[in-house]
Amino acid sequence: MLVLLPPSEGKAASGRGASLKPESLSLPGLAPARAAVLDELVELCQADEEKAREVLGLSVGLRGEVGKNTELRTAGTRPAGELYTGVLYDALDLASLEADARRRAAKSLLVFSGLWGAVRIGDRIPPYRCSMGVKLPGIGALGAHWRTSMETVLPEAAGNGLVLDLRSSAYAAAWKPAGEVASRTASVRVLHSQLVGGVEKRSVVSHFNKATKGRLVRDLLVAGARPKGPAQLVEVLRDLGYVVEAEAPARAGRPWSLDVVVTDIH
Repeated sequence: MLVLLPPSEGKAASGRGASLKPESLSLPGLAPARAAVLDELVELCQADEEKAREVLGLSVGLRGEVGKNTELRTAGTRPAGELYTGVLYDALDLASLEADARRRAAKSLLVFSGLWGAVRIGDRIPPYRCSMGVKLPGIGALGAHWRTSMETVLPEAAGNGLVLDLRSSAYAAAWKPAGEVASRTASVRVLHSQLVGGVEKRSVVSHFNKATKGRLVRDLLVAGARPKGPAQLVEVLRDLGYVVEAEAPARAGRPWSLDVVVTDIH
């Protein structure tokens, strides 16, 4: 099983230990595309702080993030699983997993990134600021930049197993499973169900969407679940206590759509 995760804006304030070693990152087929983004991002942030802040979509209060980008090659690093500290990662709580579940996480979790393309949770990277929605002056839209490399690299990473896609739309733009891979891909959204005037209303609540996805991945890792495809995933999630509504694709070569419906949001 390959689980596709978004990154988080929240990150550890600093790295620790050795500086970045690009050649050590997983998915070496992404190396040329990574080098291109890294080179332009560092150059942009070193040359003009205000322009960099505008390109990266940062408020004045976040201008310090530009400075972090100038030091990407020399700053200390952390495993990606420790670097990201947002809602999804808080709920996933990788640090508290037992050894077997951690090993499963290291093999199955893949975090998408505007700067790195995609990394495994054990890959050591420095704190940075560069979302997938950024358009760099030389490279252009990062979603489009990553797409070409991803088309080859991601199907290889997926192998013959299930692909569980928990990415937000911005990060999904970097790679859309196609063909045979898509047929064993399940894209998940979380819906909050509540009664309003006696009528059920469903909505996506960002914070709780992320938290539920984190708990869902954690539960799969702890259970040691190995669903072979989307239909089996639905059964596993229901056995774990989730309310799941599944929609098989109308035609071949499309992913499954799964709705996880929650009534209590926390």
